[in-house]
Amino acid sequence: MKAVITAVAVLAALGLLVSACGTGGTGARDEGPAHSDSVAVDAATPSPSASASKAAPRVNAVRLVKDDPKVSAAVKRGLKPCVGDEYPVDVSYGNLTQGSASDIVINVLTCGDAVGVGSYVYREEGDAYRNVFKAEEPPVYAEIDRGDLVITQQVYENGDSLEYPSGEEVITYHWAANRFTEQARTRNDYSKVVGGETPTPAEN
Repeated sequence: MKAVITAVAVLAALGLLVSACGTGGTGARDEGPAHSDSVAVDAATPSPSASASKAAPRVNAVRLVKDDPKVSAAVKRGLKPCVGDEYPVDVSYGNLTQGSASDIVINVLTCGDAVGVGSYVYREEGDAYRNVFKAEEPPVYAEIDRGDLVITQQVYENGDSLEYPSGEEVITYHWAANRFTEQARTRNDYSKVVGGETPTPAEN
């Protein structure tokens, strides 16, 4: 009788084991193949940057500006190191002109108050870079926004201090027909109270 009971117990255990192996389960055995499949898909799928313009090599922005005949003599004279060998230039790389390489946006600033005195866009052509845009009416600053060039210029009126302009103009340019054309222009007026300059009350 004991032998029969033991045999039944063994058969029942074997049945449960076979049943467990046949189901999907949630153990480590299932995680292994799933992880391997994920890696294979990731390796076969090109990264988002694979189809984008190749990244531009880091350039000597200061040398590029100083060697550019389109840059004004005043901007070149003012482009000097602020501390040690650190120059006041901001450099951005991105696709603005639909070329095979990233374009370069350079903003030249002043050392003391970081006022933008010149903004330039350079497009790679062969082994050189060509200046395809410049703005030298300070204060000015250029940025890349979703494939367009956005220029921000502070607007000053009589009595405005350098820290508190009356407003700003934001101009959007789009590259077409081998040049930048203006697409939109927005004027923003600043509040003098919020900016820190409380208007003088009018006398009665």
